Amino acid sequence: MKFHKKLVAGLMLAANLVISAHASSGGIPWDKAPIDVTNQASLQNGARIFVNYCLSCHSAAFMRYNRLQDIGLTEEQIKENLMFTTDKVGNVMKAAIDPIEAKKWFGANPPDLTLIARSRAGSNGTGADYIYTLLRSYYRDPTKPTGWNNLAFPSIGMPHPLWELQGERKPLFETHESHGQQVQVHKGWEEVTPGAMTAADYDKNVGDLVNFLQWMGEPAQNKRVKIGIFAMLFLALFTFAAWNLNKAFWKDVK
Repeated sequence: MKFHKKLVAGLMLAANLVISAHASSGGIPWDKAPIDVTNQASLQNGARIFVNYCLSCHSAAFMRYNRLQDIGLTEEQIKENLMFTTDKVGNVMKAAIDPIEAKKWFGANPPDLTLIARSRAGSNGTGADYIYTLLRSYYRDPTKPTGWNNLAFPSIGMPHPLWELQGERKPLFETHESHGQQVQVHKGWEEVTPGAMTAADYDKNVGDLVNFLQWMGEPAQNKRVKIGIFAMLFLALFTFAAWNLNKAFWKDVK
């Protein structure tokens, strides 16, 4: 009897966790981010966008500038093009904003982004998918303090960091009936004012930014994959040699 009670309690707990995870994802379905951490051109462009549009408010306190040499940049290129808040290439990527002032302006201190792509995974997809969708789901909302809202993160406190590139858009909805209630379903976007980029170029640049954030969460991932492949090949070769050696040792034993 006790076992059955424990089993039922365990199933109820698991169901609650699933429901909570689904509810916490919220917003609209996430789009698949174009991740390819072996594409150095994409990573370099993503690093440029990160430094120019994100680093003013968001730190990457666990990433040093000189680690960007791993994506094909020289120390001189890093100093000339990506360093604005420090003069030492060995320093970490720290935001210039005052945390106290940031809390006053946005209601909370902007989070560190070093591991953001690894920490935001949910039932809708990976953390990279979430960020890719978030940065492409902003719209003007005069009822919000910042003047912006987001379909992927309703009532978001962060204003649109890339609005000059994307321009302003208005979400389009259709009304559907679900479980006896009228619900609004997002069906697309209508351009209000154009940005500096076309929609395709904007999506590509956001993809590069998210690709960089994915790489930044584990800069050694490409090296880890290569080492893993060599390790698996070694184990396969060792297994073959051990199997044949075992056959040779036991061939005269009946």
